[in-house]
Amino acid sequence: MKASTILVADDDRAIRTVLSQALGRLGHDVRMTGNATTLWRWVADGEGDLVITDVIMPDENGLDLIPRIKKIRPDLRIIVMSAQNTLLTAVKATERGAFEYLPKPFDLHELINVVERALVAPHQNPATSPDDDIEDQLPLIGRSPAMQEIYRVIARLIGTDLTVTILGESGTGKELVARALHNYGKRRNGPFVAINMAAIPRELIESELFGHERGAFTGATARGMGRFEQAQGGTLFLDEIGDMPLEAQTRLLRVLQEGEFTAVGGRAPIRADVRIIAATHQDLRSLIHRGLFREDLFYRLNVAPIRLPPLRERSADIPALVRHFVAQAVREGLPPKRLNDAAMQRLCSYSWPGNVRELENLIRRLAALYSEDVIGLSVIEAELGEMPDAVEPAHNVGEGLAGAVEHHIRSYFAAHKGGLPAAGLYDRVLREVERPLIVLTLGATRGNQIKAAHLLGLNRNTLRKKIRELDIPVVRGLK
Repeated sequence: MKASTILVADDDRAIRTVLSQALGRLGHDVRMTGNATTLWRWVADGEGDLVITDVIMPDENGLDLIPRIKKIRPDLRIIVMSAQNTLLTAVKATERGAFEYLPKPFDLHELINVVERALVAPHQNPATSPDDDIEDQLPLIGRSPAMQEIYRVIARLIGTDLTVTILGESGTGKELVARALHNYGKRRNGPFVAINMAAIPRELIESELFGHERGAFTGATARGMGRFEQAQGGTLFLDEIGDMPLEAQTRLLRVLQEGEFTAVGGRAPIRADVRIIAATHQDLRSLIHRGLFREDLFYRLNVAPIRLPPLRERSADIPALVRHFVAQAVREGLPPKRLNDAAMQRLCSYSWPGNVRELENLIRRLAALYSEDVIGLSVIEAELGEMPDAVEPAHNVGEGLAGAVEHHIRSYFAAHKGGLPAAGLYDRVLREVERPLIVLTLGATRGNQIKAAHLLGLNRNTLRKKIRELDIPVVRGLK
């Protein structure tokens, strides 16, 4: 790859230095600035082959600068970095024409790979950006590494009509992801229609999906419009697709292949102008092997798979989720509540078999049934009870930490027997061990960070940094 001129705009001197050294070693000419004004002057003067910019800078928001750059230099690639790592940031960066979005703290090797792709990837005609008046609401909550990857995938898919399959345990937010793909995508002005395959009687599924003509079956006294017709111009969300009967799978496959369908009892084909998003908590490959799901339909649906992590794999997001659900309860007229630090730490150490939905229901219950303004540990313990997931399996007793970690990793791979999990397992396991270690040590020292650092054998500043990175709640007033 030939040497290029890369323009870097970030108000953090340390980040500018790291990028300058890393990209300079690759032979690139790196020009650095801490403000948007200088970056704009360079771009307007025709300088640079690639831009790397932060979002929050002292004189202007980097996202607001992107449309201006694209207007005068549409082929100039822009990589956006941000510590405001939410779904909305990723979506806005993509909508405004960024080549890629990377959350901070970023992996240097990943950034270098993105830079190399940006410099060699063929240019496409710039897509028309949707209006910028999308409501500033966050359908998905969390800033953990697992959620950052979800945001990036959603941002890449919103401008396409690709069929998406969302995989995840019950309660992980599959419909929220489907709605985000619709609400931020090019079909957002069309309807979003959802149907749960598990909730429809088998004999009625075809009629529900494709509609029926009058007299098509006993009781069909008038023409009925199916979900495909209702979703025309928009998105059809097929929830729990693994529960769809085989005969209905055959008809769905034909729609995906031919782009049209006929109502039950009808003859005239109807064009299907819909985007399909499917979701399931089941292992579809296992269903295929058991003869319960069509393999050809699986490949038609699984064009762009998204795996949602269970809440136990992103426990760092629990405090933010709690705040969100408390605020939501207040908007619904329930009294405001706050959890003390011990209660929050207990929520973070719980394994949440019902995932985010279970947490949401718990917060609603706390707001509705308890009179105290501050919820303590005893209330949380009473609500969670002695759940089976909180009990250590007998075969791990006496094996120590190594045995428990081995059991966890074996379970993790067993849960992905249909295919290898996403990359990043090493960092994920380290975080899952490191967070409860620090949380429990802080609990044992009643939040005293000096004593906790001494027990852990860490420098006090290192402990503080890890508390911030892992989003660990601390007791205010203790150092």
